[in-house]
Amino acid sequence: MRLTRRQYLAASAAVAALPAAARAATPGKLAGPADFAATDIAYLDNGSQHPMPLVGKAAVDRYLAKRTLDPAAQGYSLDDEGPRAAFAKLINADADEIAWVQSTTAGEQMVLRALGLPASGGHIVTDTLHFFGSIPLYEEMARQGCEVTWLRPVDGRIRIGDMRRAVRKGTKLVALSLVSTINGFEHDLKAVCDIAHAAGALVYADIIHAAGAVPVDVKASGVDFAACATYKWLMGDFGLGFLYVRRDVLPRLKRTNYGYYGVSDFATHVYPLDPPGRTIADFAFSKDASGVFALGTHAHAVIAQLGATLPYIAALGVPAIQRHAQELTDRLKQELPKRGYTLMTPPEARTPIVTCVLEGAREKLAAPMAAAKVRLTVSANRFRVTPSVQNGHGDIDRFLAALPRG
Repeated sequence: MRLTRRQYLAASAAVAALPAAARAATPGKLAGPADFAATDIAYLDNGSQHPMPLVGKAAVDRYLAKRTLDPAAQGYSLDDEGPRAAFAKLINADADEIAWVQSTTAGEQMVLRALGLPASGGHIVTDTLHFFGSIPLYEEMARQGCEVTWLRPVDGRIRIGDMRRAVRKGTKLVALSLVSTINGFEHDLKAVCDIAHAAGALVYADIIHAAGAVPVDVKASGVDFAACATYKWLMGDFGLGFLYVRRDVLPRLKRTNYGYYGVSDFATHVYPLDPPGRTIADFAFSKDASGVFALGTHAHAVIAQLGATLPYIAALGVPAIQRHAQELTDRLKQELPKRGYTLMTPPEARTPIVTCVLEGAREKLAAPMAAAKVRLTVSANRFRVTPSVQNGHGDIDRFLAALPRG
């Protein structure tokens, strides 16, 4: 069957709208019973990688049918602009402010290079609730000549007063996670940006635990850069993410990427029947985020998947997703202290993350959670529960029943 781009997008949107009717039959869950594959696992590890909704699997199947030369699928056409536009709408950006990147980490490092760091030196402010994978990055910035100030949490929060005292004239960049992967703390991003901009600094935000889980408005906050991969709350997969760059910041950046996906005009003068010219080729890069940051090919299967999952998220609505998760996390914040556990997550946090301190967590929780078929993030001395749309109170019941007293 031949699917035009418009038909494909319409089909994805129609499937995404189905949960509204189905949810009524699934008490305690936001997703409908046909949204995700049936499982006997109480999956509370969405903050590590989110299960793929069936609408996303169907989209990948259509793409793979084309790639396997299925005669019935040869009319299929990948829409690689639709997901970029959908993500832009999700965070209130313009599509030309979004570039595809391999991952959140790739986006963050591209930003540093575009700012001339570490060679140009300068002062960087970050905090220890930022992504733990970025700790070596900023430690290396310090080793290579930058001055790096690390803010530390107090009662699970990075205090805005500490941020105000740390940012000063000569600060080049403030780098943070909008929502911390460690404990779910959420920065007041507008307040941070106001402080940074008043001192002449720019702000980078890792939004991998924000986009799709809590409302994000890059224009209202004034953030200069933001990046996220797609395998968490965007319900995509590994190997592809988004980088947002505020349009009026682009002229301040140093070009460090020369990828052909960023080229807007290209004419060669060396192949048979080429027009004559004094150069090997005439070319220009587009004057947008892709023109500065794009490299080469992207993960097409993930683009196909996002063409379905982003409309699915939009149909549910991020505020509704946030409210649903908060109902479950509020219950956990009430119950876990009663059972002897110390919360790392601030009680007022409206993010889908609850983290507790537990010495020897892996040894203490591995067996009971495996026996109960409960999946969550368990680290050496803490555990993290991250519910999402397909979870209900039954999953919380099963987790609490399997959890030994602290």
